[in-house]
Amino acid sequence: MGPFLSMASAIISLFLLSCFGISFTEAYDALDPIGNITIKWDIMSWTSDGYVATVSIHNFQQYRHIQAPGWQLGWTWAKKEVIWSMLGGQTMEQGDCSRFHVSIPHCCKRDPTVVDLLPGAPYILQTANCCRGGVLSSWVQDPLNAVSAFQVTVGLAGTTNKTVRLPKNFSLRAPGPGYTCGYPKLVRPTRFVSPDKRRATQAMMTWNVTCTYSQFLAQKTPSCCVSLSSFYNDTVVNCLPCTCGCRHHATDSGSCIQSDSPHLASVVSHRIKSNNTPLLQCTSHMCPVRVHWHVKLNYKEYWRVKITITNFNYRMNFTQWNLVVQHPNFDNLTQIFSFNYKPLTPYAGLNDTAMLWGVRYYNDLLMEAGPFGNVQSELLFRKDKSSFTLDKGWAFPRRIYFNGDDCVMPPPDAYPWLPNSSQRSVISTLYAAAMILASGSLLWAYR
Repeated sequence: MGPFLSMASAIISLFLLSCFGISFTEAYDALDPIGNITIKWDIMSWTSDGYVATVSIHNFQQYRHIQAPGWQLGWTWAKKEVIWSMLGGQTMEQGDCSRFHVSIPHCCKRDPTVVDLLPGAPYILQTANCCRGGVLSSWVQDPLNAVSAFQVTVGLAGTTNKTVRLPKNFSLRAPGPGYTCGYPKLVRPTRFVSPDKRRATQAMMTWNVTCTYSQFLAQKTPSCCVSLSSFYNDTVVNCLPCTCGCRHHATDSGSCIQSDSPHLASVVSHRIKSNNTPLLQCTSHMCPVRVHWHVKLNYKEYWRVKITITNFNYRMNFTQWNLVVQHPNFDNLTQIFSFNYKPLTPYAGLNDTAMLWGVRYYNDLLMEAGPFGNVQSELLFRKDKSSFTLDKGWAFPRRIYFNGDDCVMPPPDAYPWLPNSSQRSVISTLYAAAMILASGSLLWAYR
């Protein structure tokens, strides 16, 4: 009976976990299965007590980027290493360097945390791919700016390939939690080709660290929701109440603020730049971002959709935002207005996912909550006669991501329904009967 009871309890536990929506593969993204951030550590030269290394951060995620205030990279030294100097970055704390009396290291902490330099840093402190404030573009939107790097001179470390000890416990914050980094792995030394492509050099030693993202780790509540509407139904399906949180009681200051509050201007202007705590406009759903999908028109050969993204956060501008939408008709997308578009095809032969983002210097910045806190575009689809229908919610998206985070969709039974022909016939019959009775009454009255 013992083994049987153990097996039964395990099955029950798995069932309960599945009921509560807990997944063991939260970091796996079906729409970007190989997306990750790779940290490459290249030892470029040896010094008398250590080495000089170039550390680069490559964002290989198709649609997930890192926006201001930028990334923070941390690790733990294997021995008693120190950082003598840095280019293109700096540690957040120097630590206790009291044991040094002549040359003072840049950082003596056993677990340093490095941040990128800000734009406009002195030229002598810069290196290639640095000084963007820790901002990393997604691979699809801007691959040239999807890499960041800094140079570090390490002391009290090994001076050969056999005596160097790899750091451990790598962490990446962007700027909050969400990323989990694996163990460093020795790889083939990186090769560097000169601009004229006539000479190639290579690093003395190279190791990689792979970091993956989990929305479950990044935030306890959703960050966006989806609302729906259509031309054939007056019903607007709003985001569900308390989708991303519930409004606190009136005695709890700072939970949200009404858009028509007389104190709105003073509260927004008084915000502290270093304060990342969101200040939301009071809504029933309390989501920082809402994506609205409106089925606008139905032509003979085409149909049109309008997408509106609204920001309800008074303390956040979304730079280089992007949207990922899953719908079976994207293989017949004919035209898109005022957004950039790229199909995402992680699985061969299936083109049902699109990545949308703003046009540079036009609408690539989603402003803070207010009259300008929204961006919108329209999509024109060609009808596929074998699959197109307006019935049973087919015209609405299956899934939407905003900045890489899954948005909460309304329940399918709440979608705007297509008026039933039988209902229309009953209404028409009742209307005709009412008109006949009214006409008969008028004729009888005038007799």
